[in-house]
Amino acid sequence: MSPLKSTGKTLIELNSYLQHLLKAKLWVKVLVAIALGTVAGLILAPDTNWVPVSVSQPLSSWLGLPGVLFLKMVQMIMIPLILSSIIVGIVNAGSEQLKQLGVKLGIYFILTTLIAVTIGLLLALLIQPGIYMIGEQSAATIVSFGNNNDIGNTDLLTNLPKTIGNLLPNNPLASMVSGEMLAVVLFSIIIGIAVMQLNKEVGHSVLRLLSAIQEICMTIVKWAMKLVPYAVFGLIAQLVSSIGISSLQGIGLYVLTVLIGLLLMVGVYMVLVVVFAKTNPFKFMGKIKEVLLLAFSTTSSAAVMPLSIKTAQEQLGISKGISNFLIPVGATINMDGTALYQCVSIIFISQAYGIEMGLASILVLMFTIIAASIGTPSIPGGGVVILASVMEGAGIPAEGIVMIIGVERILGMFRTAVNVTGDLTACVVFEKLVNDSPKA
Repeated sequence: MSPLKSTGKTLIELNSYLQHLLKAKLWVKVLVAIALGTVAGLILAPDTNWVPVSVSQPLSSWLGLPGVLFLKMVQMIMIPLILSSIIVGIVNAGSEQLKQLGVKLGIYFILTTLIAVTIGLLLALLIQPGIYMIGEQSAATIVSFGNNNDIGNTDLLTNLPKTIGNLLPNNPLASMVSGEMLAVVLFSIIIGIAVMQLNKEVGHSVLRLLSAIQEICMTIVKWAMKLVPYAVFGLIAQLVSSIGISSLQGIGLYVLTVLIGLLLMVGVYMVLVVVFAKTNPFKFMGKIKEVLLLAFSTTSSAAVMPLSIKTAQEQLGISKGISNFLIPVGATINMDGTALYQCVSIIFISQAYGIEMGLASILVLMFTIIAASIGTPSIPGGGVVILASVMEGAGIPAEGIVMIIGVERILGMFRTAVNVTGDLTACVVFEKLVNDSPKA
């Protein structure tokens, strides 16, 4: 049976509008929107008393509307875009390359996520940004998890087989509706492998349908991108007006902790680039700067997948088989920046509530964050959704998220750029591993 190849447009051919956004300096418009949003937020903030609360609150809600619409539009196309991209990527990669990438790719993603979580944990424990918020939390109470460590570990080992079994969805449509991205990814991989076994005529029909779905999704992305500057302006104005000037110092230290961690994670990627690709890391960053600027502007690694694939192939010299498969998968399960952010956020909130965590509880928390970050929706705000569930499992008040929800958009920009950097770094690493591996 001759191998199937996609006959429709590939994602790399659908990125013309993304290129137009770069030429139009979307990232500059976003930075201007941040500055203007900050000024507007200060004017509307209750601390300043420049605008009556009866006026500032409804006005703040209306300013946030473009951000809500942008988020909904990206959420709308996220699952069909990722599903179709993974299936087409697997078919284009071929069975032999898939065998070479499979297990190694999973191990690599887990290891880099573990490094990210460790960096976030150490920084949060060293800087302790949450202690500056104690006193503002009326419910702050010292809580010790030490007595429950053994029980938690026993439950973890007992439930692990069931957890692994539940990774495969018994109802893929239900997983798509509920946003269980890891289940969607596994379903897509299985379908992609099955499509490779179809006869040529049927297989090409499936691929043409999937290519059409990709085109539809990118058209909606094009519409959503028009809202980006207005969305950023409104959300930043909401942030500053809601947290007020008095809370900026404590929140600022939390933001600084996350940003330092993300910068260190980029340093880890640069080491991998030097070790595997034997490439100057500054030249590597120069080649991928355009896609990073777009990722920063849109806060969605899924939305910039076409440009990520184009950059991997044309700027980094990555083969089509690796880039077409790895980047759609990486945009869904390789979330190092998000994992680091979640770790710092949980420690920050626990410190703000005066919660003390033992070593065993911290280790279980790290494992949970690693598992939760795999499949975090690659959309604006996706990290917060997963963060809430992790906090509930750790016994940390989920309402503590209100302390950080305001700066979610700002941190989302940076961690999305780090996530995309991680995907492109993985492409470089596996291009080297595949080329150096012995041929059968």
